[in-house]
Amino acid sequence: MYDIIVIGAGPAGLTAALYARRAMKSVLVLEALTYGGQIINTREIENYPAAPHISGFDFSTNLYNQVKELECEIKFEKAIDIKDLKDKKQVITKDNVYDTKTIIIATGNENRKLGLSNEDELLGHGISYCATCDGTFFKGKDVAVVGGGNTAVEDALYLSEICKTVSIIHRRDEFRAEKKLVNKLKQKKNIKFFYNSKVTKLNGKNKLDSIEITSNDEEKNTIEVSALFIAIGRIPETENFKKLINAKDNGYIIAEEDCHTNIDGIFVAGDAREKDLRQLVTATSDGAVSAIEAIKYISKISK
Repeated sequence: MYDIIVIGAGPAGLTAALYARRAMKSVLVLEALTYGGQIINTREIENYPAAPHISGFDFSTNLYNQVKELECEIKFEKAIDIKDLKDKKQVITKDNVYDTKTIIIATGNENRKLGLSNEDELLGHGISYCATCDGTFFKGKDVAVVGGGNTAVEDALYLSEICKTVSIIHRRDEFRAEKKLVNKLKQKKNIKFFYNSKVTKLNGKNKLDSIEITSNDEEKNTIEVSALFIAIGRIPETENFKKLINAKDNGYIIAEEDCHTNIDGIFVAGDAREKDLRQLVTATSDGAVSAIEAIKYISKISK
């Protein structure tokens, strides 16, 4: 039986594992895909204290290696269920059942889709959710970005350096991103702005040829692009846990700053938690807090 099982190897999960291992607790980290979470795709992190201009990949790799040096057990398996039994908790994956004293859910979130009919078919053929991953495939070409937050603006800035033109489509009349980023965006000569608009159609069979956008006034416009980078938010990956853990209608798990869920001994950390600010610094903070609270819980039940 493990002391703590951490579900998710993003910044929150790995930070939780780091603190738990330094407290000499037995820890298993379960990750469905790869370590790092969404931050691994960030080209440059500018707002993490004392670590300016580090890439998301380098940050994630440094943290992962730091945890591995503490001989933390990490397995790449997707958790599909959790159980709260009388004397233990269980985490169930496709191939295994793991017993543990406590659980920390740090699954983060996944890309929100536009919901258009051929979106999945064109994924990898002009549709992308990661500009830093796929942008170089469209060097010198016309591309578009949809969204209005930091990710969308950062994507547009990055693409403006390598693509011919970048059209950015936002459903409101002003961006939600940080003003510093928006000011940078507006200084670019090869960026076209489409406010109060949304993408309503993806044109192309084997690859994306153009997109249709519709304004709030129902005016339609077709833009020829080789790629559309979608950055309209993310959805928490909590579906497998909601039958046991209380969550909002939007899927985010309900917990205060102490990261306690409605079940004693089960905690949530990072972007899967209901909170006002989802940033790298709050994810690592949640990781540290959830680990300390899990350690306190283990001490309580061991008496």
